[in-house]
Formats: sequence, structure tokens, C-alpha cells
Amino acid sequence: MEGMELKDFYKGKKVFITGHTGFKGAWLCEILCELGAEVTGYALAPEESPSLFELLNIQKNPQINSIIGDIRDYTALSDAYKSAEPDIVFHLAAQPLVRESYADPLYTYETNVMGTANLLECVRIFGAASVVNITTDKVYLNNEWEWGYRENEPLCGYDPYSNSKSCAELVTYSYNNSYFKKEGIPVSTARAGNVIGGGDFAKDRIVPDCVRAAQNKASLELRNPYSTRPYQHVLEALFAYLLIARKQFEKPDLADCYNVGPDEHDCVTTGYLADVFCKAWNTHTGQGIVCKIAPEAADAPHEASFLKLDCSKIKTKLWWKPVYDINTAVIKTVEWSAGQINGADARGLCKQQIKEYMEDVQRNG
Repeated sequence: MEGMELKDFYKGKKVFITGHTGFKGAWLCEILCELGAEVTGYALAPEESPSLFELLNIQKNPQINSIIGDIRDYTALSDAYKSAEPDIVFHLAAQPLVRESYADPLYTYETNVMGTANLLECVRIFGAASVVNITTDKVYLNNEWEWGYRENEPLCGYDPYSNSKSCAELVTYSYNNSYFKKEGIPVSTARAGNVIGGGDFAKDRIVPDCVRAAQNKASLELRNPYSTRPYQHVLEALFAYLLIARKQFEKPDLADCYNVGPDEHDCVTTGYLADVFCKAWNTHTGQGIVCKIAPEAADAPHEASFLKLDCSKIKTKLWWKPVYDINTAVIKTVEWSAGQINGADARGLCKQQIKEYMEDVQRNG
């Protein structure tokens, strides 16, 4: 009955989202509208065009107060936050790309570290009833282990993006111990795996690259085909965030750091994911795209080869579990992307997949 409980909980709640113009943020806005929440979003304008934010027409949605602003600008952020008077806060605003972080590390640290500090300072000054800071699976000191990292493993991301998110975890830890635990404000961090789904148009991500190759009827070139990642559908991660926020609102001592990822057997290589995508796309559209390995660049920046998450804590403490296996996650992504390319309404596609996911949650208990 989790879907109904979420709807009962979020109806009429004031929710503040940073990063609402991004891929996950736009999906989260649409989910919260379906749940009856009053949403305020604060983020930079989307970099990509098209973007899911634009396709969903979020700027004109009467349920959403969409504010274009920089998370690094504390004055503008605090004004928006104070005006929103939020019950629930989701912090998604970030510079989210590893390769981009190598190109511009200073901006990455300013956004991901000081942006987090700015948001938590707003919570400290103006309050909230429940806060979830979304970080990443890449916060851990990566030893290229074959087993999943647990929440008590050392934090020390290698590249500027991963490291900045490790720092954001430490900033949250300090604010929790210095302020929020004393004030009774539950704040959790969610360390999510790699999300896939319809509406992602970012560069340097495997599924958007797959969709662009399919749309252009070109071969798909894989940069890191042997890298293992905890891929999951975007709705899996977002509904986990919604669950964390609700559970700790009702029982503040559940606030913690939580891994959010697929079951172990669904942690697959990039090459496997691309093969599944090509087969699903070809079956769905009758097209014939193929994968091939791109020539290895001698100066390619370091990226982890092997990364899994152990999600035992969130399963045990919050009774969360993934609903979609990797094949279903890819099929849902293909259905959305092919539909949108063929002229289907993006918001209608999102609403349909949210409805289907909530029905699947109900069926799976």
C-alpha cells in the first residue's frame, strides 16, 4: 500500500526542490504534482535543449513555483526558501558529470559543496520538517571491489565530482551533529546509483547517447563497455527519496545515510546495458542499431571500473525494495524515448509511467 500512503502523506505538503530543472528534478516535480503537493523549485535554467523541464512545461505548471536561480547565491536561495516555508526539502542541485568536473573543478566544488552548505544553512535558519540530500554512489573510496559498498565505508571520491559529493556528505554530517539533531530536524543523505529513464538528454551518459544514436540511425560507440555500475530506473530512486522523507518525518530517528540502488544481479556493465537497449529498441521500433567499442583515448580521465552498492540498510530499516529489474528499466526507457521522438506528449508519457510504477509498487507490496 506504499503508493497510497505516499499520496495521503504528500497531499497539500509544501515541498522545496533544488535542481528541479534537471532530469531527476523534473521527474520529481511531476510525481509530486500527481501526489497533490505544493512544489517550489529552485535551479539554474536547463543546459540542454530539449530538456525534460521544458517538455513538461514546468515553468507554467500552476502547482509549481519555478524559480531560476543559482544554488551558489545564498541570498537568492534563502529568499526563495523563506518564501516557500517548506515542510519537505529535496536537494538535487549539482554539477553531476564526472568528465565535466575534470574540465571545471572549481565550479563543481562551488556548486556541490558550497551549494549544499547554502541549502543546509537555509534549513538551519528557517526550518523544515524533513530533508533529503541526494548525493551519489561515487562518494566511496573505490577499491574496485566485487561486492557492494555499505554506508559505513570510507568516503573519498577520486575525481572532482565524486570528491565534491563526498565533501557534501561531510557538510551534511557536520550540520546534523552541530544543529539538526538538537533541533529535531531529520536530515538524510541518499547515495543513489546511476539512474536511467526517458527524458534524459545530458551529454556523457550512456542512455542519452543510446537514444541519440538510435534517433540518428547510427552505430552506438561505447567509451567504457566493461565498467560495472548500479543502473536503476529514475522512478526507483525518486520513490526511494519520497519514502525516506516520509518515514523520517513520521519517525525522526530514521534519518540516516542510505544507499539507493538495484539488486546485486542488476548491477551490470555498460556494454551489457547498451546491448539490452539496442535489443529493446530494435524490438520496439523495428530498427537495427548496433553497439561497437570506441577506440580507447590515451588521455581519457580516470573513471572507476567497478562499483556496486549494498542496499541492505534501506531495505531493512525502511522496507524499501526495487521494483524493476534492469531489463524492465531499459524497456520503460525505450518506450518513453521512442514515444517522445514519434511525437507523443512528454507529460502524458511521464504520467503514464508514474501510474504504472505506483501500480507495480502496490502489486509487489
